[in-house]
Amino acid sequence: MKQTILTGDRPTGPLHLGHFVGSLQNRVALQHEYETFVLIADVQALTDNAEHPEKVRRNILEVAYDYLAVGISPTAATIVVQSLVPELAELIMYFLNLVSVSRLQRNPTVKDEIRQRGFDQSVPAGFLVYPVSQAADIAGFNAHLVPVGEDQVPMVEQTVEIVRRFNRTYAPILVEPQALLSHSSRLVGTDGQGKMSKSLGNAIFLSDTTDTVREKVRGMFTDPNHLHVEQPGTVEGNPLFVYLDAFDPDKTLVEDLKQRYQAGGLGDVTVKNHLFDVLETLLQPIRARREEYASDPAEVVRILRDGSEKGRTRVAEMVNRVREAMQLNYTFRNVG
Repeated sequence: MKQTILTGDRPTGPLHLGHFVGSLQNRVALQHEYETFVLIADVQALTDNAEHPEKVRRNILEVAYDYLAVGISPTAATIVVQSLVPELAELIMYFLNLVSVSRLQRNPTVKDEIRQRGFDQSVPAGFLVYPVSQAADIAGFNAHLVPVGEDQVPMVEQTVEIVRRFNRTYAPILVEPQALLSHSSRLVGTDGQGKMSKSLGNAIFLSDTTDTVREKVRGMFTDPNHLHVEQPGTVEGNPLFVYLDAFDPDKTLVEDLKQRYQAGGLGDVTVKNHLFDVLETLLQPIRARREEYASDPAEVVRILRDGSEKGRTRVAEMVNRVREAMQLNYTFRNVG
C-alpha cells in the first residue's frame, strides 16, 4: 500500500516561485510514487482574511490553475478544497484540547508570521491556532509525509506532538508524519528582504506575463556596493545568484558567473538578463498550460468537486475512528 502525502496552500493569491522551490517541485515529482492529496486551505486563509472572503473565494480557482499548470495531475493526485471537508473542523476541536496556548505562542513559524502581519496583541484566535488546523489536515488524511519548506518544519513538529498525545491518551491510531524538505533553500524576495511573499510585494508569480517577469527581474535587489562593472561583487545572499542556484540547470555556468562577478568585470545587467532567460524558460510552458486550464473553468471546478468528495470520504473514515477512540461514537441506544 502506498504511503500518503498531504500538501497544500492558502488561496490568498496566485502561487509564486517561492512556492515552486518550496514544495511544488516535490509534489509533481512524487505524485506518482505516493498517494497524494493537495489541499486548497481556504478555511485557514480566512484566519487573516476574515473580512475579505471574496478574496479567498476568487483565489481558489487561481491556485487550482497553478497546480494543474505546474504538473499536478488530477489522475495521479487528489486536489481538495478544505471547506468542503467539514470533518476537518470537527477534528480541530478535538485537537485543541491537546495543545496549550503557550505552546502555540512559542511556535517559531507562528511568531514570525504574527510579526510580519503586525498583529502584536491583536492576533486573531484562529490565526494563533492554525497549527492545530494543519495538524487536523495531516492527521485527517492519515498522511505519512508533508512536503514543506524549511520555515514550515515547526508546523509538522507541532503535528507530531499533537498526534503523540492523542495516541497516548486515547488509542494509537494516528500516523506520526515526517516533513519532506525541498532540496532548494528558502527563496528570498526580489527586494532581498525576507522570503518571497505576495503581501510584501516581492514575488514573481507563476502566472506573470513575460513583460512582468522582465520588469521584476530588472528591478531586483543586488549587491548595493557593486556600483560599477569592474568592481568585485558579493555573491552570498545576492538574490540574483540565489535564484540562479534554484532555477538554472547549468550549474557549471552559474559557478562561472559567480567567479566572474566576485572577481570584477561582470555587471548586474548581464546577470539579470541571463536570469530572465532562465526564468522565462521555466515559466513559459507553465504559463501556456495555465491559460489552457483557465479557458475551461467548468472543467477545473469539476476536478475540485470530484477531488473534494474523494477527500471527504477519506477524512470521514479517519474521524469515525477518532470518535470511536474518544468514546464519542454515540447512538440513541448506548448514550449514558
